Amino acid sequence: MSVGHIVSIKDLIVRAQFDTDAPRIGEIIVVENDSSTRLLVDHLEPGGIAFCLNVRSERDVEKGMSVNTTGKGIEIPVGDPTIGRILDALGDPLDGKPAVSGDSLQTKDILKMPARSTEFTIAKPEILETGIKVIDFFTPFVKGRKIGIIGGAGVGKTVLTMELINNIAQTGGGLSFFAGIGERIREGHELWDTLAENDLLKNTCMFFGQMNENPVQRALIGIAATAGAEYFRDEQGKDILFFADNMYRFVQASNELSTILDQVPNEGGYESTIFSDVKILQDRLSSNEKGSITSVQTIYVPADDLSDPAVQMIQHELDSTIVLSRKIAEQGIRPAVDLSQTSSSLLTPDIVGDRHYSLSVQVMALLQKYESLRGIIAIIGENELSAADRADYAKAKKLIKNFTQNMNVMTKHNGVPGEFYNREQTLQSIEEIIV
Repeated sequence: MSVGHIVSIKDLIVRAQFDTDAPRIGEIIVVENDSSTRLLVDHLEPGGIAFCLNVRSERDVEKGMSVNTTGKGIEIPVGDPTIGRILDALGDPLDGKPAVSGDSLQTKDILKMPARSTEFTIAKPEILETGIKVIDFFTPFVKGRKIGIIGGAGVGKTVLTMELINNIAQTGGGLSFFAGIGERIREGHELWDTLAENDLLKNTCMFFGQMNENPVQRALIGIAATAGAEYFRDEQGKDILFFADNMYRFVQASNELSTILDQVPNEGGYESTIFSDVKILQDRLSSNEKGSITSVQTIYVPADDLSDPAVQMIQHELDSTIVLSRKIAEQGIRPAVDLSQTSSSLLTPDIVGDRHYSLSVQVMALLQKYESLRGIIAIIGENELSAADRADYAKAKKLIKNFTQNMNVMTKHNGVPGEFYNREQTLQSIEEIIV
């Protein structure tokens, strides 16, 4: 252990001077004050200066105070004792219960990357049914892959995520992780209540760094949740369902930190390390020969601009993207999926089968024709169309209505029972319309 002292404080940035044995990047150092404030070393500068982040925003840190190195990074509890609990970025409880403890409790450094595997196997794609028709049909949920739910504020991203958690957990779909990154505190409470009411907490681990937290915790919470999921995958060989709400807030928090650290932004206004920030986290949400991590990530779209650099960056890491549209939501369609912009690289005959793939081609052709006919109908009216065009237009309207579905998690709010459709029922409902 080496000892240093604080030389300056600027908001969340604390600079500490070490004459010998400076700490390593990512190490926790402890301030000698009443609360033993923990600081995270962000980077080092010449002269033994450590730039540190005040993770908890504790205000009893003063210039001149002594700091001690620990030789450890941010270590969170992992394993079975964390199931059914809500933890923060440092592994401390947020559910009002005692800290996670036990004689055999294991911990994991959240910033330490897992060892790279040299083995490579091609596993047969395994489709997981979500019970939501529009997802199971357009963006099949394949084990070990990444799905993104993209949309602006208030179009239903969190509701759709909660429905996925509810439906997959009800079917016994393994262990679920939920990372609440910079979202509303109310949504976290609602998710907790929903899981508790349906007895699903026994299969869920939750990590929250919501809007009320500082950017350090919001930037770290997704990494902490990922570290917890990696333990179950690598040490217990489990298949994990990982839900992140919201990945854009992860970039936003990293951008706030970059600003505090006086780093020069890139041309898009985001932090200069945006590519590596996103890439490193996404690479950790992967599968290996021991187990899999299947991730569902919501992505907030600022000002409904899908061309935003951060949105594009995250989207490039995904296998499937579900685009939620405000225009669709205003029509009363739920979930408000923009079928023309939703896409998936997993919608192939090898994965979903010839029947499903053939139907998807026919449906997309009808929907594209529907969009082109809408402009014509607005001018000359539907009666002026040819009989074939009228028939296709009617089929497309039926398809859009068919993909509208009541959510189970909304039943307590609107009193309307939720619906669950298996994949066979979804395909049959489409065949009845277009065949």
